[in-house]
Amino acid sequence: MNFSLIVCTYMRPDSLLKLLWSVELQTRYPNEILVVDSSKDEKTKEAIENNRFKSLQYFKVSEKDSGLTRQRNFGISKVDSGCDVICFLDDDTVLENDYFEKLLDTYSIYPDALGVGGYITNEVKWMPEDSGKIFADEFYFDGWKRKDGSRFILRKKMGLDSDVPPAFLPKFSHGRSVSFLPPSGKIYPVEQFMGGVSSFRKQVFESFSFSTYFEGYGLYEDADFTLRLSKVGKLYVNTAARLSHHHEASGRPNHFLYGKMVVRNGWYVWRVKHPKPGLENIIKWHVITFLLMWIRLSNVISSKNRKPPLLESFGRFFGWLSLWVHKPFSKHKT
Repeated sequence: MNFSLIVCTYMRPDSLLKLLWSVELQTRYPNEILVVDSSKDEKTKEAIENNRFKSLQYFKVSEKDSGLTRQRNFGISKVDSGCDVICFLDDDTVLENDYFEKLLDTYSIYPDALGVGGYITNEVKWMPEDSGKIFADEFYFDGWKRKDGSRFILRKKMGLDSDVPPAFLPKFSHGRSVSFLPPSGKIYPVEQFMGGVSSFRKQVFESFSFSTYFEGYGLYEDADFTLRLSKVGKLYVNTAARLSHHHEASGRPNHFLYGKMVVRNGWYVWRVKHPKPGLENIIKWHVITFLLMWIRLSNVISSKNRKPPLLESFGRFFGWLSLWVHKPFSKHKT
């Protein structure tokens, strides 16, 4: 199985090198690596030129192809015709040595798979659960448990917790993400996963592309793509295909714009999956959106740096207000 790796990057030369060094140690090496760079300077280009990586092609894109979704679509257009699977990685990830081997094995185990996501290991602490005791501040799944955040604890008390498994989207949205799948080593069916640790059969891109609605930082563009794709085929997450994600701060939007994107992009993704969710689910979406807004605002009191949660809360509120004036709508039919 031939596979290509696409890495979209912006102003992160050091993080990118750490990723590429971990790719060099893989038990399965990509047939080609395409680095699509939209940086404003030449530091990323210089870093790659000073470190020779096998089968790597570097592309510096102009303004019209910059932004995560546009860079991904650009990379897809440059992939070799003999490629079977296209993998995507965020530029601030580091792979375990058998990441690609485990990821590609999934396509052999499940020939119906259109896409397979990897598993991030360094963001959540999980523990095996065999006592049978259930606590309100914990989340349980498939024999494992983890601490629940304040937003989910409060949602449980209000009867607003997700009513579907992790990595599926409820009719009122606001589900539990891939991070609520445990490190069991198993392969789980899903309908969404993170674009920065993803792979898809190349044939998928004959009919699907990443939506250009998601400008710049592209928050939730991966959810949009995988939710649309899950309507026509099977998606999986292999928790044995492991990597770490280091959340490099550079290249991220300001807190106000981030908060606005959380609400507007969240609404967009919800209605792509559930265009007619029904009145009860519409009410739930708005209630949870306001609940999360107030929880974030409360961080102003508990945080040493009060400015980020304050700006994000204002951004969320402005994003919610803007929905009553101008709602985003999908141009995609699938």
